[in-house]
Formats: sequence, structure tokens, C-alpha cells
Amino acid sequence: MKKLLSSVFSLVLLSAFAFAQQTFKVDSTIIIKNDSLQIGASLYMPVKSGKVTAMVMVSGTNPQDRNGMMAGYPFFKQIATFLATKGYAVLLMDDRGVGKSTGNYPYATTEDFANDALVAIKYLRTQFQINQDKIGLIGHSEGGAASAIAAAKSSDVKFIISLAGLATNGFESLIQQNEDLVNHSQLSQADKNRSNQINRLMFETALKYADSVNMRAKLDETYLEWKKVDDSLFKLSGVQWDHFRFPIYSYVNHAVGKWYRYFVKYDAQVVMKQIKVPVLAINGDKDLMVAGVPNLANWKNYIAVGGNKKVTTKLIPSVNHLLQKCESCKPDEYAKIKTGVDGEVLTTMASWLITVIK
Repeated sequence: MKKLLSSVFSLVLLSAFAFAQQTFKVDSTIIIKNDSLQIGASLYMPVKSGKVTAMVMVSGTNPQDRNGMMAGYPFFKQIATFLATKGYAVLLMDDRGVGKSTGNYPYATTEDFANDALVAIKYLRTQFQINQDKIGLIGHSEGGAASAIAAAKSSDVKFIISLAGLATNGFESLIQQNEDLVNHSQLSQADKNRSNQINRLMFETALKYADSVNMRAKLDETYLEWKKVDDSLFKLSGVQWDHFRFPIYSYVNHAVGKWYRYFVKYDAQVVMKQIKVPVLAINGDKDLMVAGVPNLANWKNYIAVGGNKKVTTKLIPSVNHLLQKCESCKPDEYAKIKTGVDGEVLTTMASWLITVIK
């Protein structure tokens, strides 16, 4: 009998201990209606009494699942888990056409993604444990721009956390991103120069004809004119074989699409001067996709144009676009890094939330 009672008592203690360790729960069955679309989502909810602050994760370019599985690591799940243990609710969404979400991702724009985020906030406002006056957005990469658009459109957005978030005009960001990638590549200096030249010419043409039905023809024309000059210059170089190639067909097919036409015209300052809520912007100084220094400056300066000075920025050293501590920091290194979001990024978010969300 003593052994039986001891076993039962131990089981009760273990159950109590397990319950004490359960600081949050996850509902992965959520379906949010957005007009003719549906959005599949997971809600990380802290186990605590009272109303809680909530956030919606807004993903970056290219279709991603709710966990933010990039380079073999679930980055968004890591962030949601961390914040949930700190007492915050976090909603993760499948992008359009991914997982449980319907829709066609290639036919959506940054503004469409902003609208998806607002629909997610509308859903959170129906949840009794969520404080309706404390719902914000966490935007990664292009998701930073989508968060800015959402905050400019709706007072339902009460704060923004930007992680490697874009705060630059679409055209300028394309130039910066491609030059950073090219200049850190293994190309010869001559081929780097050629690549930067044709990229700029094509981006300028795309911007000029973004609203034109003749955009494809103008892009092809620009490339052919550059190619004639480039071929003649290469012959004069004395090099026997030309290994440089510009992906003309794939680029043009991408550029004439709905997303690119919207993005290349995106005016960050016009949007961001309308943001009236607190903002935390974190970027890595080794980010080759969204340059840290100029984008952090834009988060502060563009928003200040509208009179809002409630912006905190932080540049974290040796951190890449996925917010990992890195060495080469090139995209091909992402999957080789076995850790996720750097701890300083997470603790910065937690500290800021304590001081801002009262």
C-alpha cells in the first residue's frame, strides 16, 4: 500500500510539474476567412489570466509556411515560442497558396499581404483573451513593408516590430540588394561591373514602364541594346571565353508580373509618414538582402516626417538576413548555420515590448 501511495504521489507531482512548465498552448487548426480566400494559421497563446498583447507575423518575399521554414529552420516558430513564453500571443499564417491557405501567391502584391495581416488582426480582436488595444505586427523582410502599409491603412495596428524589414523604395531596394549580392559574389571585377550595369538598366526600364502593356517589349529592347555594346566591348578585352550571362527570360517573366510591377513603384516615404504607432526596427549589419544602415535610417526618418518619433532602431553585428549570427553571411551559408534567430534579436524584442506595451 505504501508503494502504491508513493507511486500515486509521484505521479501527481510529475503532472503538477508538467503543468507548471506549460507556459503556452498552440491552436494550429485556425482558418481565417479573407473574402474568397482562407488563411491557415496557428495561434500561440500564453497560459495566464487576464488580457494579453498579441502579434501577427508577416512574412517576407517568396511563399512561406506559417513556421517560417527557411534554410531548414523554422524561424517564425522560434520567435512565436519565445514570445509566448514571455506572455504574448503570436499568430503565424501560411502564405497564400501554402499549407492551409488558398489563393495564388504570384498574383498577390505587398499591399495584398498587408491586407492579409489586417484580416488576421480582425480575427484576433474576436478572441476574448486578446487585448484589442494591444495588437501589433512583426514583419520580416518585405513583411516590414507590408506591416508599414497595414499600419498606414488601419488604426487596428497598435505597434510594429520590423525584423530585417524593408523601409526603402522598391526600385532603390532592388538596386541595393542586387549590387550587394553581386559585389560579394565570386565574379571577376569586370563581370561584377557588367552585372551591375545591366541590372540597373533593366530596373530603370521596369520602373518606367511598370504601368505599361508594353513593359515586356521595352525590357527586351533594353537588354538587346545593352548586349550589342557589351559584346563589342568584350571582343576588345582580349579574353577568349565569355562566361557572363544575364537571366533575361526569367527576369522579364518575373518583372511583368503583378507583384513586381507594384513593388518596383513602392514609395516607402509616402507610406511610412502615415505611421503613428511605436516601432522597433532591428537589422543585421551583414544583411545582403535588406541593407541594415540605410533601412534603419529610413524607419526613423520617414516616420518622423509625419511627426512620429516613437521609433527605436538597432543594428546587430555579424547578423544576416535571417537574423542568424554568421561568418561569410552570404545566402549560401544560411542552411549551414544550425542555429536560428540570434539571442540578441529576441531579447531586444522582449525588452522593447515591456517598455512600450503597458
